[in-house]
Amino acid sequence: MNAQFDAIVIGSGITGGWAARELTRRGLKTLVLERGRRIEHITDYQGEHKAPWDYPFRGRVPRELAERDYFIQSQFGWFDAYGLQYWNNDRLNPYVQDPEKPFHWVHTDVLAGRSMVWGRQCYRWSDLDFEANKRDGHGIDWPIRYADIAPWYDHVEQVVGVSGEKLGLSQLPDGLFQKPMELNVVEKHVQSTLRDQFPDRQLTVGRVAILTEPKDDRAACHYCGPCHRGCSTKSYFSALTVTLPQAEATGRLELRTDAVVEGLDVDASGTRVTGVRVIDAKDGSRTRYEAKVVFLCASTIGSTQILMNSAGENHPNGLANGSGVLGRYMMDHTFGTGITGLVHGFEDRTTTGFRPNGIYVPRFRNLEGQDEDADFVRGYGFQGGAGRMGFTDAAERLPGFGPDFKKALGGHGPWSMRFFGFGEILPHPDNTMSLDPVLKDRFGIPQVRFDTQYRDNEKRMIADMMKQGEAMLKAAGATGISSGPGQMIMGRGVHEMGTARMGHDPSESVLNGWNQAHEVPNLFVTDGACMTSGSCVNPSITYMALTARAANHAADLLAEGKI
Repeated sequence: MNAQFDAIVIGSGITGGWAARELTRRGLKTLVLERGRRIEHITDYQGEHKAPWDYPFRGRVPRELAERDYFIQSQFGWFDAYGLQYWNNDRLNPYVQDPEKPFHWVHTDVLAGRSMVWGRQCYRWSDLDFEANKRDGHGIDWPIRYADIAPWYDHVEQVVGVSGEKLGLSQLPDGLFQKPMELNVVEKHVQSTLRDQFPDRQLTVGRVAILTEPKDDRAACHYCGPCHRGCSTKSYFSALTVTLPQAEATGRLELRTDAVVEGLDVDASGTRVTGVRVIDAKDGSRTRYEAKVVFLCASTIGSTQILMNSAGENHPNGLANGSGVLGRYMMDHTFGTGITGLVHGFEDRTTTGFRPNGIYVPRFRNLEGQDEDADFVRGYGFQGGAGRMGFTDAAERLPGFGPDFKKALGGHGPWSMRFFGFGEILPHPDNTMSLDPVLKDRFGIPQVRFDTQYRDNEKRMIADMMKQGEAMLKAAGATGISSGPGQMIMGRGVHEMGTARMGHDPSESVLNGWNQAHEVPNLFVTDGACMTSGSCVNPSITYMALTARAANHAADLLAEGKI
């Protein structure tokens, strides 16, 4: 393989795929480095349409295997035997955490990364999000606003294919949507109730990166359901089926998997990346690649680990870390807070197929300043949905025993409606990741160490989620309402971000408004590490838009001879 390129992209997932697509389409010979193993479309979708009885434990991973090799990954809801081939082996790839303040690092170990298993929810940020830090004083001001990124949301959505309903809400800008998926009868009932009794709240179907209309060589979704196993029709967006193939079609892409990036080299002045040091995950051999520009897209944690491990004479605290904020201000979304109730009166109705999507209730708290009855800042939204209980759920919830109970389980269970709260976690300097001074991984790279926790604002927000969720279900006539805060563990939301933030001032940020390192102009970081605040909506579509914007800016700078 040629060791010299115009651009090197580290990581092949949501952002790495987009960086590769944009850079190659701008004429740059681009190398993508992925530490995980190579997988092939369709061939490696091992459990896509298999039934539970095709597996010895009905799709469950044996307890001994989960406890030995996947003790973190197995706590994630979509971890099962059908898609086991995607997930990271925790035993082989350890990290350090405080048992009193645990961090759950949920990630994959394959080409295309978490784009193979993500929830596909796509919500644009608004200026409510980009202005939040400046408005309430938590964190630093974003160097961009919605107007800066809006054209790139358009650009990305036209490639990805996002289905959804336009609402006209300032806090959740509309996008270029394909036709929305349909709500079921109980969701429509709850939607109507909210419209009548809570005029400040709306319920809509999720905005999701799954086609409802054919696009290019991709078919519309046929509602088979298990998206996280792989999608042979390419109906859902992944880097494996969309951005990486489009980059490859230019003839300017080279891709290397099992390529663990150890660190980045800089020139004598410390202001330019000159090389990327790579360890072969299979045989341990080392290679160095050179390029004019480098994009870090290895995930929030992966990219920050690489920057920290690239410390040198000019950057003693980590590459591009003159500000000292690298590794600080780790954020996520509050996750696991659930409110559930039984909804009656629709027992003659059920659903057909498996809609790969839920509902969304956009943020309604603290929109116009601070709500009088809110003892927290920022806000949250609800995801969730309604469905008829299956055998397992009904067996746990329905009263009775004996022959009549067995007969009841043979039919459709009652309808339940569930809300799950996703809340914004504030940027806090003491929510950190660092490199352990002693422990190293199997490649000799220092292990990552986490020190993070939910704080008072998040806890008060979660209490409000449960209160408001219960009120909405009660208004819809639900019974047996129950709620719980879930585990307050950072990382559980799988939206970790913020450890190499953007900002105006190099003394308090790592990156400028173009995702470009203040101190190393030919280095860009466009994954979750770049985020300056967290919003309460799923961040992936924002990562994609920022990446496309940064890649085209980098191409312009290269063409002008400025980097």
